[in-house]
Amino acid sequence: MTSEAVQIVQLAISEDVGGGDLTSALLENNLIDAEIVCREDAVICGIEFVNLCFNSIDPKIQINWNVRDGSIVSSDEILCRISGHAKGIVTAERVALNFLQILSSTSTKTAELVQLISGTKTKLLDTRKTIPGLRKAQKYAVKCGGGVNHRMGLYDSIMLKENHILAIDSLEDSIKNAVRKFPKTPIIVEVESLDELQSALSMKDITRILCDNFSIKELIEAVKISRGLYPIEASGGITETNIVDYAQTGVDYISIGSITKDIRSIDLSLRFLS
Repeated sequence: MTSEAVQIVQLAISEDVGGGDLTSALLENNLIDAEIVCREDAVICGIEFVNLCFNSIDPKIQINWNVRDGSIVSSDEILCRISGHAKGIVTAERVALNFLQILSSTSTKTAELVQLISGTKTKLLDTRKTIPGLRKAQKYAVKCGGGVNHRMGLYDSIMLKENHILAIDSLEDSIKNAVRKFPKTPIIVEVESLDELQSALSMKDITRILCDNFSIKELIEAVKISRGLYPIEASGGITETNIVDYAQTGVDYISIGSITKDIRSIDLSLRFLS
């Protein structure tokens, strides 16, 4: 991810620093030590971004980490120690913490949901509902939290939804068209009823079927009639309050957009050491 991470960090630094950090210009540029502290239990993700933020401002800044991406940490745990000139550290501080807070939030939320369904066979998937510009970073964070990546974008998998099928006239023609044009590409079909599921199950060359906004009762039936034919994914209306019920239906996958979209930043702080 390094080349993409460099571009993302450069953009973030540019929009924050602009023509220069006016406040840091008031400081004596002394050598100082600092540390980043996590103020709550979390699963850490984003170390590469933090390193790039500080080193893009001042390559001489040194960071020694006590954790790695995917580490489970407790409240008030010290994540790393930073040494360097004061001006560079305070200039990079906010952008670095932004990345670490956002990505750690995704990995932490993912880990919480994965733990909830750990007693089932169901795997947790992410979606394309990511923060613009952070697609690969957030999907990496999902993996750090124990989740599984869905398709990365529109370019690596075919997902036939209602509008796609209507535009082509039929599900069968849609699948045949996809196989003809992209023979080695995974094909996911979205269905919204048991009747649509039955139709999809009769087709060849499908990789997975996504049951959108099915009730628990409908999913139980969907798993029953699809067993041995295609893997089943459930999506829509699934939260931490009902995910266990959905997983216990026996579905192979549950996809949730909230782990990348509806996130609350992890509470972190950078403090100077006297």
